Amino acid sequence: MKKSRRIKTIVELKAAQEKNALEAWGAAQKKLLAMQIQVQGLRKYRQDYQDKFDQRAARGVNVEQLLEFRSFIDKLNKAISGQEQALRLGETEVLAKRKLWEALRQHTRSLQKVCDSALAVEAREEARSEQRELDERAARTGRNSSGGMGNA
Repeated sequence: MKKSRRIKTIVELKAAQEKNALEAWGAAQKKLLAMQIQVQGLRKYRQDYQDKFDQRAARGVNVEQLLEFRSFIDKLNKAISGQEQALRLGETEVLAKRKLWEALRQHTRSLQKVCDSALAVEAREEARSEQRELDERAARTGRNSSGGMGNA
């Protein structure tokens, strides 16, 4: 098997790995976007709840309602904090997947250059070989022609 064919097989494998890494990066980006939307939704819900309570509090609330409100706001804050932590991890994951894809892409490109170079070398060698054969045929034909004329 020619060197270029062996390298081409490796290039194809690396290209498949690169494609998989690109798909994983895309999936991580979609997941991150969904998480960002969820965090924004929780923040908006908390703000709306706060605004609603502030309107009620202006008219007066009892201690039980105040404690219930604070408890619920604390739960919302913890949920938001947890989602923000998950969001940071998601951002790290997206960055890692992007770097992996970039590394695989660079590796695939490098291997493709090596493959192209090997193909060029093989093409030159093949052209030289064909030229040698043509030269040898021409030399044989020339010897046969001149040898035949010398006898005549």
